Amino acid sequence: MEKKELALKIIEALKNEYPDAACTLDYDDAWKLLVSVRLAAQCTDARVNVVVQDLYAKYPDVNALAAAEPEEIEEIVRPCGLGKSKARDISACMRILRDQYNGKVPTSFEELLSLPGVGRKSANLIMGDVFGKPAIVTDTHCIRLCNRMGLVDGIKEPKKVEMALWKIIPPEEGSDFCHRLVLHGREICTARTKPYCDRCCLQDLCNKNI
Repeated sequence: MEKKELALKIIEALKNEYPDAACTLDYDDAWKLLVSVRLAAQCTDARVNVVVQDLYAKYPDVNALAAAEPEEIEEIVRPCGLGKSKARDISACMRILRDQYNGKVPTSFEELLSLPGVGRKSANLIMGDVFGKPAIVTDTHCIRLCNRMGLVDGIKEPKKVEMALWKIIPPEEGSDFCHRLVLHGREICTARTKPYCDRCCLQDLCNKNI
């Protein structure tokens, strides 16, 4: 089976298994997703969702967060780990939004990439979830599962995985597909234990490169 055909079959199976694909970071505004995705580096989404409640209670909008000193932000976000660098990036990012974009998150991939602390994964997440544009978010679940299933062959570098997936995943499916990989990677095709292949909706499709 060619990779493009395999990809379509996997997409359909995951749709049936996880019909409600969505980002697991809580947000009600684009700038909040920008903050949360930076905090989520080497931290669980569940912890981020708790920590940002205190952050937004004290700094409820872009201007308030931009006016805060990085040290003040760090005090709140420290439980997410890497507090100093994350606070520094969030501070710099919010000040750019305030000063250059009237407090709004830019809508182009290139502009997002130019923001402090924003890499391809974060930019794709925002493009897909906030702006409804084609996006492929190559997080650790995506990379692990795509290698196991045979959609990519021994590729571990996020950008290379992303480029390979663009060739076989329909653009309109990319964002939801990646969200479903996260759910599947947490519940079935796990990293820290042996995958639960006997309960996997993809067991007839997967190459099982474990």
